[in-house]
Amino acid sequence: MPRTATAEAPPPISPHLLDLREMLRGDPKPLARFDVGELTVALYRTTDSAFAVIRRGRSGGLAVRAAFIPTSFDCEPLPPEPGEAARLRLTSAMGEHVVTCFANRDAVERVRIVTRFTPARPTILPFAPRDLYPLGAGDDPTRATGEVEATQRGLNTGLLYFRIDEPAFGNVLYIQNLTASNDYYRATGTVPREAVAGAWPELGYALPVPEPQADPAKVALTPGQTVTLSDAILVFRHQAPPHERESARQFVQMLGNGYDLLEPPPVEYRDWIDRAERTIRDLEHAPEATIRHYGHRYIHPYTASEYPDIMVQMTVVAALHQWSRWLGEPVPLQAELQAGLSKFYDEELRTFRRYLPNVGKDKQADAVDSWYLYHPLLNLGTLALDGDRKARDLFLKAIDYGVRAARHFDYRWPIQYDVTDFSIIEKDAPVDGRGQTDVGGVYAWVMLQAFELTDDKTYLDEARAAIDAAIGLRFNINYQANLTAWGAAACMRLWRITNRDVYREQSYVYLASFLHNAVLWDSRIGHAVHYETFMAVTCLQDAPYMAMYECFDSFVAFEQYLNDGGPDLEPEARMLLGEYCRYVLSRAWYYYPDALPPEAIAEEQREANGHVDRSLSFPLEDLYPDGQPAGQVGQEVYGAGAAFIFASRAFHHVEGAPFRLFCDMLVRAVERIGDRALSILLDGGETRTANLRLVRLKRRKLTDSSITAASGETIAPDMTGADRVDYRVPAQGRLILTWE
Repeated sequence: MPRTATAEAPPPISPHLLDLREMLRGDPKPLARFDVGELTVALYRTTDSAFAVIRRGRSGGLAVRAAFIPTSFDCEPLPPEPGEAARLRLTSAMGEHVVTCFANRDAVERVRIVTRFTPARPTILPFAPRDLYPLGAGDDPTRATGEVEATQRGLNTGLLYFRIDEPAFGNVLYIQNLTASNDYYRATGTVPREAVAGAWPELGYALPVPEPQADPAKVALTPGQTVTLSDAILVFRHQAPPHERESARQFVQMLGNGYDLLEPPPVEYRDWIDRAERTIRDLEHAPEATIRHYGHRYIHPYTASEYPDIMVQMTVVAALHQWSRWLGEPVPLQAELQAGLSKFYDEELRTFRRYLPNVGKDKQADAVDSWYLYHPLLNLGTLALDGDRKARDLFLKAIDYGVRAARHFDYRWPIQYDVTDFSIIEKDAPVDGRGQTDVGGVYAWVMLQAFELTDDKTYLDEARAAIDAAIGLRFNINYQANLTAWGAAACMRLWRITNRDVYREQSYVYLASFLHNAVLWDSRIGHAVHYETFMAVTCLQDAPYMAMYECFDSFVAFEQYLNDGGPDLEPEARMLLGEYCRYVLSRAWYYYPDALPPEAIAEEQREANGHVDRSLSFPLEDLYPDGQPAGQVGQEVYGAGAAFIFASRAFHHVEGAPFRLFCDMLVRAVERIGDRALSILLDGGETRTANLRLVRLKRRKLTDSSITAASGETIAPDMTGADRVDYRVPAQGRLILTWE
């Protein structure tokens, strides 16, 4: 929750804070000084630290601890190297710290402070205090008041989002680039879990240190080997936001500005078509994938395990539907699975139950998670809007119960309830004392589908009521990542329908909460060295892992969000979502067990969640930023739809050409403008690039090709081979592709 420092509740005082205050009271001469926009940055030293003090005239400031050295040390400014604003060298018996500062002003003011350490001998660094201190009147950190809006969750992005109200310094986003410190974490056996946090006014990053009982020989830094201890990026806005919607918009905007300094890792090409073909083969033929009841075929949630449920069936059916559209021909398995959907429908209650009527007594047959009621309807609605009459009939038969449930709970859903009478089985999650806070978002999307199918304004009013009820949740709106993504999409669609700006603004609250759970760093800790984590999102508000199902369902939701956002969408929001979708296409490959070494996969799975079979093209549920063994939860057959979604979005048919077009950015439009010419419109971030590839069709030969940007510049290929031609192109704008 947001935390505010007030006069009635004076902040705690530590010796580290007092040391900083006393140094600043003495009006010391700075070791170095530079400006960025309206900010001035001065470097100082205390008895145990080096600080960068960032001020905005008389409107307060922020002290950033750049290095902590709890022993005597020498400190000298060095000439800045090209691109740098200032540089310090601190020398002690421990070794050498080098602090480098960078100043940047594009749309907003940005400061980056990097600290590297080279040990003189085997060294275990001691506890270090946090590195951020808001400054009040007279540079006094005890006199600043403000509010912390968001801090690092688990192993997600090391961020802190806060404002300083008195003095009126404004809004600050602090990002600790954890990728840069991988060598330190690996050498010391540490993990940066919730490393960016704090209590006002001592905030920021606390460098993880080894456990006291750790073997010193195994956790000491090696002499002469330089490690990065901190890579802090700070983004500033002068005006504090007046309400949560503007706060969320500023967060997204500032995160986008900070993202450009993170130096994201490269993405890799993945053959999702081949993966989709292998997946459908395994769905059709592997006995672990399906089971028969009532003469129908149903998907197992996990390999040869768990009872079929409606969410699982509809997730796979909807993805097969997308694959069928991409192929341009029916997929028999889709029809076979759809044939058994009616057995989940309860004619008396007029709703879908989670399980089939013959579910075992080890399950609560009447229990339903709140989101489980609506997500199957979302997928049914998608099929119905694509012209599937049977899906439409089932959707409309079940929709009114969904409305009754929403009204009963006053659009604030519990974790789980009894489908027969709405009695609550589990009201709140133990970890945070909240229910399923983002169910209103997916409910609103379903209501908008119903409105489109029926033109009944009741459903539009229901969508508005659900979104209105979530106003005020701020960064606590996220319960499950994909539901939050659908909430953002519902808000943007509501804005398009009603033209009420509050809904476009509210979409940023959902988006900010989703991105708060992102992993904007590339972990190399433990088994994570074998997979990619950058731009992943942990699946639940408290989950320690990233999950495939939430990953690809969010991808689908954001496609809708970007379509509806159009030119009115914040540029940074467009860029960040474009990057999320681009990295999904590379990173998601590692959920498949055949893409990981056997030692990176857990030997045992949760009880009743089956087993892992590396020969089956079904994804593992769980990958961990801290490098724990993957697949501890299980191998999700219900995640099989991912390959169909990614293949159908990333690959584009070009009639008569010897290739398919691959793009790792969502393509806004493709138009044939000649016998051998295409106009391609990309709508990603202005500062980003995308990978465009021509992938040879079987029994065809690639011919010479050319890509021209909107500026008229010809873009040379990055790589040319017999099977593929790769281009790196601007992520935004029109491209002209021609071929011989």
